[in-house]
Amino acid sequence: MHQTRPDTDNAQEAEAPMLKMKALMQATGVSKATIAHYVKEGLLPMPKRTSRNMAYYDASCVERVLFIKKMQANHRLPLSQIKQILKQRDKGREVAPLIELKEIVFGKDDRVRLGLPAFCKATGLSREDIETCLGAKLLRPREKDCFDPEDVAAGQMLRVCMDLGISLTEAEFYPRLADDVVEKEMAIQKRLAENKPYEEAVHSTMELTRVARILRAYIFDRVFQERALLQEKANTGRQRTEARGQQGKKVGNR
Repeated sequence: MHQTRPDTDNAQEAEAPMLKMKALMQATGVSKATIAHYVKEGLLPMPKRTSRNMAYYDASCVERVLFIKKMQANHRLPLSQIKQILKQRDKGREVAPLIELKEIVFGKDDRVRLGLPAFCKATGLSREDIETCLGAKLLRPREKDCFDPEDVAAGQMLRVCMDLGISLTEAEFYPRLADDVVEKEMAIQKRLAENKPYEEAVHSTMELTRVARILRAYIFDRVFQERALLQEKANTGRQRTEARGQQGKKVGNR
């Protein structure tokens, strides 16, 4: 009698080892709550439940959790970004360029971060000042009450603004301009990446990020320099006019 050969994939799936929560925790070094959070956020597949209090996780979850930990340790990536990378990896795509892009955008996660008390000390800002700056979107830490060197530099400059007598209301045009500029950049990115293969879309986005970062700083600085020169010329002209006026008065008084 001819026997039907079982489906290879189904056979392998049936033979694949499954792990209890305790074993998964031991293999990855993460807590039960963290694993449950990964499942809830869609970074890990749902476990197979055999009863109300018993669930088994696919063995691939070990590598997947370790990958998530690596992304968090080596790159400044929130779980939402890691989820995108995992989706592309699950499709069989090379994710190294995508990881590089995320690193360009968010930076490496190897910088010292300060808590709120240390940030206050480093910047001279009070907690009330910080709340005001956060409300005005002049301070934009990536994590609540966790500040990196860029936040510290911005906080120190905001302290200088206050000491000079510049109100935060006067500085609120910066966030508004930034929203407008970034919105236009995102529109360009969408056009460049639209209907392109994955690798080309990632590459074009990476290059646009580099271009935008340079052009923002260059154009703003050049505009400031041009206006400063015009102001300097205007002041020089006014001083010369005043000097001629004073000289004419002296001649008239002789």
